Amino acid sequence: MTGANEIAVALRHDRDGGTLPCVTARGRGAIARQILAVAREEGIPVREDADLVAILEKLDVGSPIPVAAFAAVAEILALLYRTNRQAAGDRTPPPPDRQHS
Repeated sequence: MTGANEIAVALRHDRDGGTLPCVTARGRGAIARQILAVAREEGIPVREDADLVAILEKLDVGSPIPVAAFAAVAEILALLYRTNRQAAGDRTPPPPDRQHS
């Protein structure tokens, strides 16, 4: 989306922390463009997903992602981890997913 309708949501996930990803920033218009600019400056991949952002933009900063967003966020995190490993020259497979009871 462009202009005032542009929306951005930033997430943080501590891979070893055992916690759910949470919202670290969200905004529309100029704030969304600033979030995207910071992500690009830091080399953080950006993904456009209107359905996911519609869910996440309703959350407060600091809130964990809801169950409805798990699959989409997991896909994004998997891509990010692969990209980071490739950038570091590491070709070993990722560790197996932890099973939650």
